[in-house]
Order: sequence, then C-alpha cells, then structure tokens
Amino acid sequence: MTTVGKRFVSPYEVQAPEGAEGWEQLYPYFLTFREDRREQEEGRFWFCDSQHWPTVFRPFDTIGVEFAIKCLGQYNTRVYMIPPANGIDYRILNGYVYMSPVAVAPELIAERVPLFMARAGHYFHNWNQLLEQWHGKVRGIIADLESLHFTPLPARVPEEWVTEGRGLDSTFDLIHSYNQAIELCYKAWQYHFEFLNLGYVAYLDFFGFCKQMFPGIPDQAIARMVQGIDVDLFRPDDELKQLAKLAVQLGVADALKQGTVAEALAACAARPNGPTWVGAWEQAKHPWFNYSSGTGFYSTDKVWLDHLEIPFGYLRDYIARVEAGQEIARPTAQIAAERDRITREYAELLPNDAAREAFHSKLGLARVVFPYVENHNFYIEHWTMSVFWRKMRELSRVLVAAGFWHDEDDMFYLRRDELQQVLFDYGNGWAVGADSIGPWHWPGEIRRRRAIVDALAAKPPLPALNEPPEVVTEPFTIMLYGITSDQVDKWLHGGEQAGRLTGMAASPGVVEGVARVVHSADDLELIADGEILITRVTAPSWAPVFARIQATVTDIGGMMSHAAIVCREYGLPAVTGTGSASTLIKTGQHIRVDGNTGEVTILSF
Repeated sequence: MTTVGKRFVSPYEVQAPEGAEGWEQLYPYFLTFREDRREQEEGRFWFCDSQHWPTVFRPFDTIGVEFAIKCLGQYNTRVYMIPPANGIDYRILNGYVYMSPVAVAPELIAERVPLFMARAGHYFHNWNQLLEQWHGKVRGIIADLESLHFTPLPARVPEEWVTEGRGLDSTFDLIHSYNQAIELCYKAWQYHFEFLNLGYVAYLDFFGFCKQMFPGIPDQAIARMVQGIDVDLFRPDDELKQLAKLAVQLGVADALKQGTVAEALAACAARPNGPTWVGAWEQAKHPWFNYSSGTGFYSTDKVWLDHLEIPFGYLRDYIARVEAGQEIARPTAQIAAERDRITREYAELLPNDAAREAFHSKLGLARVVFPYVENHNFYIEHWTMSVFWRKMRELSRVLVAAGFWHDEDDMFYLRRDELQQVLFDYGNGWAVGADSIGPWHWPGEIRRRRAIVDALAAKPPLPALNEPPEVVTEPFTIMLYGITSDQVDKWLHGGEQAGRLTGMAASPGVVEGVARVVHSADDLELIADGEILITRVTAPSWAPVFARIQATVTDIGGMMSHAAIVCREYGLPAVTGTGSASTLIKTGQHIRVDGNTGEVTILSF
C-alpha cells in the first residue's frame, strides 16, 4: 500500500501497470482524474468502492456505476434534499472506481430540513401504496426490455413496408431498440434510488435516537432490532430449498443427482411424479433465476437462468441435506424472537412514556422501510440487469455475424457511445451496398483493449487516495462501506497484529473452524461443510452456500452491507470491513471469528 505520512498517495502519482498504458482512453472523459483539475481532485479524499465494483471495468460496463451513482446523488441532492448529504462523486483509476462523498455546507443544512421533512414525509406516510406503484413501474421496465429483439439486417425490407408507406428501414428499428435498452436501464436506476436512500435515512434516524438514549449501545444491537425480515432477495434460495424438499417428497431425488442439467431433468420427467417436479422447476425459474452470481453490475457476471448448472448444483446439495434429515430453512423464528427480546429490554430502559413512544415510532418506521434495502437488489441489480445484459449479448451476436468482432463477449470492450457509431456503420454498409468499416477496425482494437484490461486486473486497487478526514462522520459511508476512522487509520499505518484482524462486529456469535478463501463465485463449489468463508465481498446469490459455512469474514462492508444483513438473517456470525482478511488469511488455516467483538484470530499458520 502506498501512503505518505498521514495521507494516501495522490491519484496523479499512481502509475499504470505495465501493458496498461493509455488505459484512460477506454473510459468517458469525466471518469478520469484530469491533469487540469489536479488541485481540486487532490483536495478530496477518495476510497475504492470494491464492495459494488470489485473488478476492473471493461468500457461498456461503466454503465452500472455511472447510472447508479448519478441516480443516488440526485435523490439526496435534488429530490429529497437530505439535509447533511449530497451525492457521491466518482472517478476511475487504473480500471477501479473511487468514491468521494459530497457534504452539504453547514450553513445550508437548516434550509434543507423543512424541504426534506415534507418530501420524505410524503413517502414515509404513503410507503406501501407508493411501493406497490414502484413494483408496477419496475416490472413494466423489465417487460419492455424483454420485448426488445435484435436481428440481422435483412437482404431487403418486407414488401408490406413499402405498400403501407412505412417510410422507415430496418436500421431505424435496430438503432432505436439499442437506444431504448439504454434508456430503460437508466430508468430502472432512477427507480432504484426512489426508495433506497429513504430506507437508509429511516434506519439512521432510529440508529441516532438509540445512540442518544443508550450511550454505549453496540451498533449490532441496533441492527438486530430490525432483523427478521422477509424479503424477495432471499426468494431464489428459498425456491431451491422448496424444490429440494419436493424432490424428496415426490421420490424423484435420485433422478436429479447425476448428469448434466438436461440429462437430470429428462430422467426426472420419466419418473411417475417427475412432470410435477419439472413443472415446479420451470415455474421457479421465472423470475427467480434472473439472479447474478456477482453484483449484477458486470457483463461477465453469470446469471442462474443462463447457467442452470449453478442453481442445480445448489439444489443437489440441498437434496442431500434433506435426505440426511437436516433442517435447511432459515432460522426465522429464533431470529425474530431474539429481535423482540432485545427490543423489549432496551425499551424498558427508557425513562418515560414519551421516550418509549418515540422509540417504537422510529423503530416501526425502520422496520417498514428496511426490507426495501435488500429487496431492491433483486429487482434492479439482478432481475432487470440480467435481462439487460442478455439483450446486449443478443445484439452482440448480430454484430459477430456481421464480422465486427469474433465473440459476443467482445462488444463490452467498447463504450456505449461507440456502439452507436458501430450500429450506424453496420447500417451504412447495408444501406449503400458496400462493406462496413467495423470488421477492419474493431477486431484489432478489441485485442488491444483486452490486453489493457487484463494488465489492469493483474494489479489490485489502492484502498484510498489523498488525505483522509480527521474523523469519518458521513453515515452512509460508515454504515454501507464500513469505512470508519479506525479503518482508515489501519490502511494508513497497518493496524493488524500478528495473527489477528479487526473489523465490524456485523452478526453475533463466536465460532472456530477452517478458513476457505473465495475470490469469485467460481470458487464457491470448493467450500466444504463447516468452513468459514473469507472473501472481499459477498453477493446475494451466494446465499445457498450459507448452509455449508459457520461464519463469514469480508474485507469490505459495514453494518448495512449485504454480508452483514444476510448473516444476521441466516443466524451466522460475521465480521465485515476487515480490509485485508482475504489476503492475510489462507485457505486451510484454523481461525476464530468473534462476531460479537469484530475480531478474527488466526489460530494456526
């Protein structure tokens, strides 16, 4: 790690890895640290957001960070007028994204308060009605995306287009469909943050009240008072569990254990009760298998629906557990009981009825809005983005057939604005009866860009840039990313003791076991029963492996990160935001995870 005294290295002093020179040209001009803005950019603290974007961007894939962070900012800054927080600025350095929260000037906070109370208050008072409307809007976007189709340009337009006086050609539809896909993706991200920021605000309001009324209360205790939620993000995993139980009940489990997915389904269908089970499988696939193995932000993320071997592998594991008599359901009753116990004990500590009324009012609102904090993830990052990436690959296959590049994966080495030029070039050659130029231009350029991206990916990102604040106070940064003053100090000076790491106590419990370091979803099949998952960051679709593990330790994430929330809901200990667990801990080491204190101890080297 590169640091200078009490500050991290300047982005202007970071060299590109060998072979990645000129990487800046892969991305839009507004995403890089420009030399003519050096004074402004060096005056701000930037941290690497490897929780949402853990790998190097291919040029097209920046669409996710651009749309997400722009839309996050607009709801803070221009829509709800959240008093202390504007948006989060972002830049790309050596292929990774860095964030810098933008605070509201102290003298402007007071004038935003009544605006926020009126605007946010309307949503809080009409939450269920507006959320039902939100579901309709998002499902409408998905349906519109599904209706788009990309096909090669024909030898001639249909004759009926002439006789009906249509006056448009096939290239118009092709370009229009591409632009519509981009617009629908952008629209989905607008809706994504319509409720999300308010979900965090309501929780933070309750969090602040508890900190004021109960000095010294652990952050974890506050989080556990809103646990026990039933959210659609868990539904894909629940569907697999139900399918496993059904397979055993119908007597078709043996047929599902061998061969490829297609072979197993055929064997199952041939059994007396097989068609019933296959019907349940087909029903579960839509929409619940539109579930990405990663964050959903990358075109490379594998989606269950397109790679059925992924959920089928989890299904076979669940079948074996059901046959062994194991309970595979989440311990929802115990978690809810613990939630109610903690809530009752803290409520009894309050000095009067007015304080108790405020406590229950704020907690009640937090519980109403909190499920959205996880639910939106399935509907946008997973379902919507799975369909979006599927449609973009359909378009890429058209251009593969036209000779623009060799593989459907190649398209994502272009920026989305460059793809508009490609579509016009394709249509231009078709229109004039001559060669398009792209087949001569793009294959070599894609090879060059692929080499740059590979070179960037070979070097991990720096955790932060420039001088950090004396104290990290921005609540979203702490809650979501786990970036506290202590964490920044560890990055700067190295806070790990020999054999011991500290992070955020994200989910209670103490366990000892064998570590399994996982760097990507492709490594999940290696996890054995009883191991402890060590990773940079988890993804929602990793939930089925939680039946195998004892605990989770992550490099990135705060109390409201996905890993923290899911571990609390699955009753597993978790320590998040350690900064370096996935590099310091090795697979096979015996470790202790203390989810009560946030300590991870390596017991054997």
